[in-house]
Parts: sequence; structure tokens; C-alpha cells
Amino acid sequence: MKFRAKMTLWMVALLSLLFGAGGSLLISGSFQASLEREKDAAFSAHRMVWSALQIVGGLEAYLDGEAIAGTMAQLWAQNRSAWAALRLTGPEGVLYASDAVSAYPFGGAAPEAGQCVFSIGARQDGAQCLVLSGAAGTLRLETAHDISDLYAVRQAQQRTWLRVFAVMAALCAALSYTVSRVLTSQLVRLSRASRAIASGRFSSRVRVRSEDEIGAVSEDFNAMAAQMEAAIAELRGAVERQERFVGSFAHEMKTPMTSLIGYAELLRSGALTPEEQADAVGYVYSEGKRLEKLSRKLLELLVLRRQDLPLLEVSPSALIENLMERLQPLYAAKGVSLSCQCEPGLCLLEPDLVWSLLLNLTDNARKAIRNGGRIHYRLEMLPDGCRITVEDSGAGIPPEALAHLTEAFYRADKARSRAQGGFGLGLALCQEVAALHHGSMAFANRPGGGARVTAELHGGRLS
Repeated sequence: MKFRAKMTLWMVALLSLLFGAGGSLLISGSFQASLEREKDAAFSAHRMVWSALQIVGGLEAYLDGEAIAGTMAQLWAQNRSAWAALRLTGPEGVLYASDAVSAYPFGGAAPEAGQCVFSIGARQDGAQCLVLSGAAGTLRLETAHDISDLYAVRQAQQRTWLRVFAVMAALCAALSYTVSRVLTSQLVRLSRASRAIASGRFSSRVRVRSEDEIGAVSEDFNAMAAQMEAAIAELRGAVERQERFVGSFAHEMKTPMTSLIGYAELLRSGALTPEEQADAVGYVYSEGKRLEKLSRKLLELLVLRRQDLPLLEVSPSALIENLMERLQPLYAAKGVSLSCQCEPGLCLLEPDLVWSLLLNLTDNARKAIRNGGRIHYRLEMLPDGCRITVEDSGAGIPPEALAHLTEAFYRADKARSRAQGGFGLGLALCQEVAALHHGSMAFANRPGGGARVTAELHGGRLS
């Protein structure tokens, strides 16, 4: 059963309980008040009869039955509206009885002298009546009063109450269903959005229409859905990167392995001249070195992701100057100049890893320079480490490649990188080195041409 139907049933049941109890108490109270008024009127009429009889003569002196009957007949004639019937009895039997007295339930238990007893009974025709019986001395006076109108009024009130209750129950059911439908509409939308997300439409959201608890739940649902969508997108991206990694790795292995197998077959055939054998051995050796270099790079990448290496007190400016000193002759022969703008200071670094980072960044910059150019280092000391920037005057980075540079085996220029012996692992290693130093990598193109790579290392600073 839906919540709106449950709410409607509960509201109708609650209305029935409250309205029924309230209506019953109200009708019952009104009936009892009217009945008490009838009793007061009956008692007043009863006392009037005794008073009239006392005026005629003392109660113990009532020995003349005809005098008593005459007095009672006169009272009946003068106050006929006060009673429906009356009867006076003495030791010798009935002294006086009004018309149709036999139709009323007289003759109940006799009260004690000086007391009055009320009782409610029914006439022979079924109408309700109030009987008052009182005793004084040897006489007993019984009077009957018609109260059928009280019961008729009560029945009319009950019928009216039932009609009002039926209308109120119908209105309550309609209003409860409408209100519950309005209140649960947001829950219906939440359910619909949940099913949409479960079916794969992770961008589904609900519109927040209120600031109450349901609105808060809707906002939390949207926040959860946004986080889930972002997580799913990240997982998809990771799967895509993993697939690209596996594909690139297989491609990198295919070429040297094919060459090795081909030249091995030729060498096994023994049909090569000494010069061809020497060439074949040279190809086998170069491809073997290529596989060795690839395996070493992959091993370094895996090791960096699994280790938390200790950091030492190192001068990053000394590392850069030492690197420039070693590379200057080789790069000068290719028309590439090296320059540095470094601040002095000591940081907590892993020197071998930072050296590898600098070497990879410099090698990438050199590969981007085709016909001579310049590579410039800039070192800035930070409160908790240092910032190293490598700029080149090369071709720059394609905009579509900026988000993928640190992915393993990714190459912005695949043909040039392969021709120069690259695997696309250098920047991935640099990213891991920066992460071990609690830092990050940033890539950008220079306004005047060329690329700028910034590595922030937050391993700590001593001076």
C-alpha cells in the first residue's frame, strides 16, 4: 500500500475516533441535561400535589376517599399539562387514577415514607416516559411524564451527526489524499531519480522545492548523486587509462619482440653473410637494450608508487647546477643552451629521485627543440620546500595533451617520441617523484612559444 493511501486511512480513522467520541459525548450530555430538567419539573409537580393534599387536611386525616378523589380530579383538570398520568393509592387500594393510567408502567417497588424514586419505562405504545413514585404516611403518589420528545431529539441529533460525519469523513479523505500526495511528490521524484541512477543515468537529479526535511533530503540526494557521478567518471577514466596503458605497453613490446624473433630466425637459418650477421646481431642488441630500458622504467614507476622513501638535507640549486654541468657539452653540440636562475637554500629531498625528475624534464624539453634553442631553470624556495620550473623554446604542448601528459606511455607527439627512443614514461615518473615529496606537477605553454613545467616539492625546508 502506498504511503498516501496509508496516510488517508489513518486520517479518516483518527477523525472517526475523535469525531465519534466528541459527538457521542455532546449528544449524551445534551440528553442528560434535558432529562435532568424533566426530573426537576416532575419533582416540582409531585410536591405540588402533596402540598394541595395538605391544604385539604393533614395526611393522616385522609379518611374520606371521595374528598381525596375530588381533590385529585381537580388537580388533574387544572394541571393536565404537568403530567401524562397520575395515580394515588392508599391502604385500601387506588384512591384516584387519571385517564389511561393503565398504559403507563406504574406499580414498581414502593419507596420508603418521605422518599421519591425516579424510573424510566415505556408505555404500551413504546413511547418513553419518566415515572416518579413518592410515599407520605400511608399514601403513595405515582406520576408519569412523557419524555418521548427527548428521545426523538436525541435520535434526530444522532442522524444529523451521522450525516455530518459522513461529509466530514469524505472531505477528510479527499484532503488527506491531496495533502499526502503533495507532500510525497518529492519522495516520488526521489524514487524516480534513484531508479534512473540505478539504470545508469548518473546525471539524474531532483529539483528541490522546499526548505523542510524533505528538501534537505533532496539536497543530500543531489550531493550524493554528484559525488557518485564524479566517482563513476573517475573510475571510467581510470579504466580508460588502464586500457590505454595495456594497449601502449603491448604496442611497445610488439615492435622489439617482432624484430628479435625475425632476426633470431635469420640467424638460425645460417644463410646470412658475415656482414648481414653482424647487422642482425646489432639489431638484436639494440632491441634488447630497448626492452631493458623499458623494463627498468616500468620497475621504477612501480617502486615509486609503493615506497615511502626517507628525505635528506639537499641543496636543490646544487642539483640543478650539477646537472647543467654534465649536460652542457652534449646539448651545446645540438645547439641547445642551458641557463639557471636559482635561489640558495636547503630542502628535505630524495636526491636520486629529484635528479631523475630534473633529467626527465630536461630530456623532454630537449626533444621539443628541433633547430636549436634554450632551456632555462628557475628555482624558488618555499616555506615548506621548493618550486622548480623548466622552460624551453620548443614547439609547446598541444592543448588536448595537457590533461594526459603524466599518463604512462602517453606521447603528445607519438612519431617524434618513438623516433627519439621515448616510452612516454618520463613525466609519469616525475609525477610520482613529486607525489613522494607531497607536491604536484603543472604544465603550461609559454606566451612567446615553448612549454613551462613546474614541479612543487613540499618535503620540508631547513634554511
